[in-house]
Amino acid sequence: MDFRGSRRRGEDGIAMVIDFLLSNARLVLGVGGAALLGIATLAVKRLIERAGRAAEDEKVEQKMAESWEELSLVSASPTLIRKGLEGVVMKHVAKATKQQKADLCQQRQMSSLEVQSESKPKRLQLCVLTLQERLQQYYDTRAALVPEEVCRAQTRALDICTEIQGFLHMRHPDMPLGEMSLGGSLLDDLQVVSADHACLLMPLQLESSLWRLIPGEETLLTHPLHWMVRRLNLEYFPRGQSYWDRFLVGGYLSSETLVNMLCKAVMETMNWPSLSSTLDRVVRPVLGGPDLRLEISPGDAKAGEGDNSDHPLFITMIPVLKEGDVVLTAQPGLTSPWVNAWHLALYPWETQRLAQLDASDHGYRKQMLKTLKAVCRLNHALRPLASAPLANLILHLSDSESDWSESALDMRFQQCITELIGYLEQGALHSYFKPAVNLLSSLSEDQIDQMGFMLYCAVSEPEILLI
Repeated sequence: MDFRGSRRRGEDGIAMVIDFLLSNARLVLGVGGAALLGIATLAVKRLIERAGRAAEDEKVEQKMAESWEELSLVSASPTLIRKGLEGVVMKHVAKATKQQKADLCQQRQMSSLEVQSESKPKRLQLCVLTLQERLQQYYDTRAALVPEEVCRAQTRALDICTEIQGFLHMRHPDMPLGEMSLGGSLLDDLQVVSADHACLLMPLQLESSLWRLIPGEETLLTHPLHWMVRRLNLEYFPRGQSYWDRFLVGGYLSSETLVNMLCKAVMETMNWPSLSSTLDRVVRPVLGGPDLRLEISPGDAKAGEGDNSDHPLFITMIPVLKEGDVVLTAQPGLTSPWVNAWHLALYPWETQRLAQLDASDHGYRKQMLKTLKAVCRLNHALRPLASAPLANLILHLSDSESDWSESALDMRFQQCITELIGYLEQGALHSYFKPAVNLLSSLSEDQIDQMGFMLYCAVSEPEILLI
């Protein structure tokens, strides 16, 4: 008589109870308590599984001893679990995972004897798929974009750039603007999943004798990312000597006033239906937000081409000021409620530093960053995690880990998970270039709890993030 069917039904019932407990534990116990319960229930589940198939593998006593040894980890303090994830917990979880994979391999090898010999290599290949191979597969299918898709998005963004630049030169010939250009992740090959957004940089040309960029620490705002632009020598060069004097508020160049002007001059004035007809795409402004944003979507003429371009492309126009390696952007959404504040962009520094590190040791930090970005974008619980914290996570980890070769990506991926858990528990991930800036400050407590719970589950099975 075969009891495997009835045993399987019992295991499914217990698994449902365990999954229900895990899904609700975070609401009651928080991240740390949910982690303890997660490890405990995982150990109990393995105890039941091993006891159920002990006759097929080993003696019951040996299996029971191993399972209760794992269960004893639950009595450890939250501090021990947090500080020793890579030691105590990771060692026991890795041992249990290895045993499960070995059991799976043995079962598949036994079943392969009953089928034709030519199917055996495929089954074995599935059996020995490593985390490293899963990461590479995930990167190839999810994170990395097809070059043709990136090229199409860049071309459309540059077409819009040319049209807007020409319109501004025609309507405001006295406005001292530099050449608009493409910027951001689309230019730097850091976009993942799909090429669906782009940045157009609008450089403003200021007279160096009339304007000074002031760091945030030297202003009343005291925020390291909130800079100000002061008008100088008003006693010798009164207002009106510079085109940008019309945007002065309290002696400072107001980013919010400038953006409001550009919104009226571009977003509300350009003939978008005519431009759409010229480009054979539907181009329309996205009004109501703090950014100068456009949406480009396929027109009727393009709907049947099947070029995988049916998703919209969002383009954000960003006025910028440059002085040396300092880049300030006019983005009221980041500097509100201060109408005079400009945002210090750390993205160029972070991108340049990652490229320098990869060039110096032929590393794969950029690939790791794109993999993490894809994981967060495709995972609902991790979606609030933006690109900047992930880039700084890798930069911080690079100070202590020198091996970023392709063969070490699986270890670095697991380290990124455990390091990120630590930052979430502290509620702070400090910027690599500006330690006073907490890159997790915009996250709510509930978002941190959800991300922490998901990452705790991924400590023992990192593959769940690559589904």
